[in-house]
Amino acid sequence: MEDNKVAVDENRRVGQLASVKSQVEGDVHAEIAAQAEVATPAEDKRIQQVAEQFRGKAIDEVVGTEREVTVGRSMARISQVFDYVFCIIYGLLVIRLMLALMAARSSAGFVQFIYAITDPLYAPFRGIVGSPSVNGYTLALPIIIALVVYLLLHAGINGFLRVIAQRKTEI
Repeated sequence: MEDNKVAVDENRRVGQLASVKSQVEGDVHAEIAAQAEVATPAEDKRIQQVAEQFRGKAIDEVVGTEREVTVGRSMARISQVFDYVFCIIYGLLVIRLMLALMAARSSAGFVQFIYAITDPLYAPFRGIVGSPSVNGYTLALPIIIALVVYLLLHAGINGFLRVIAQRKTEI
């Protein structure tokens, strides 16, 4: 009987030990969790510093992006103005070319008007090459050269504006 009593007592002690061990583990885990939730003053200060750095970076990025958008809009508007001006130049030079091809009378008012407007645009190209004529109809090759040069100039200006307006990203 005494043997049974010792075994029962031993089992009771093992059960109590397991219970106490489980309770201590629970208390330790709860204490660790409580300490992890509460930051020290040094940790709070570091958290504030990091938050301020992120806030400053975000503000700088927004300001920079807004500036780039404004520059992009301005360059787009300038590009539109150049497009409009060059389209007018192209149109006037094509009209002059068509008048030359159709052997329009130079005494007509409209022909004189077009020649007067396009002379400053056409003057640098006059005489570069000859203009072949057949029965009074003239193919004004200098006008075609002027159109090509103005087209290249137009493309160059638009390309330059795109380079200026291109957004630069930092990684």
